[in-house]
Amino acid sequence: MELSILNKLFIVGGAGAGFGRSIASALAEEGASVIAISRTEEKLNSLQLKFPEKIKIVAGDITSEEIQNKVINMLGDNHLSGVLINAGGPPAGGFFDIDMDAWESAWNTVVKWKISFTKKLIPIMEKNNYGRIVYIESVSVKQQVPNLILSNALRPAIVGMAKTLSREVADKGITINILAPGYHETSAMKRLYKNTASNLKITEDEAKLVFEKNLPIKPMGNPDEMASLALWLLSPLSRYVTGQTISHDGGLVEGLFG
Repeated sequence: MELSILNKLFIVGGAGAGFGRSIASALAEEGASVIAISRTEEKLNSLQLKFPEKIKIVAGDITSEEIQNKVINMLGDNHLSGVLINAGGPPAGGFFDIDMDAWESAWNTVVKWKISFTKKLIPIMEKNNYGRIVYIESVSVKQQVPNLILSNALRPAIVGMAKTLSREVADKGITINILAPGYHETSAMKRLYKNTASNLKITEDEAKLVFEKNLPIKPMGNPDEMASLALWLLSPLSRYVTGQTISHDGGLVEGLFG
């Protein structure tokens, strides 16, 4: 399928690993230009080495105002086509495991920075009467995930914000959508294996089976598989899709609108 993204410019957060890296790579493979952001410069360097003509890198924490402003300044007069708003999630734990400092930190890392960055991006897209913003959240916005209370509680705030914003900018050629991934082979899942193994006194391989046993589609997902869906949402082809939260979960969500 021709996505019409050749030579168009995108910003990708969390591009060092997982979903962000898969999506940044897929964009570059389709001929798009990418500003790739990650806290791990070594991983960004390997990505840039693979696509030297298409990838520019920013090593730093995308949740910080400093890095957000640096990225915005890099745009110059270039036409920004789309942004993948993505970073690591909050730590695992149940209600009684998480203290108030962790709640405060999670507000900043799950919610606040995304609102701040979006406020910087929208005026740029409004000037061109075009833009695509995709947030990567979690299946926890549709169905609670055991031992992830911070994600379960705070990620839905982004869904509410994005849905409201999508209607406010719909007449400006800007679409706002959310991807809600279920279980995928990422470093974040490996941390969950470790946490679950510790809680249940089992091995990490056995913990992985705990997550996979209720998946209608096995084995669990690969980030590259979700990248194709993200590319479509970031492309002009998704003009008529906005304000949506789309699961990529192998059938994990049991609700009617999963």
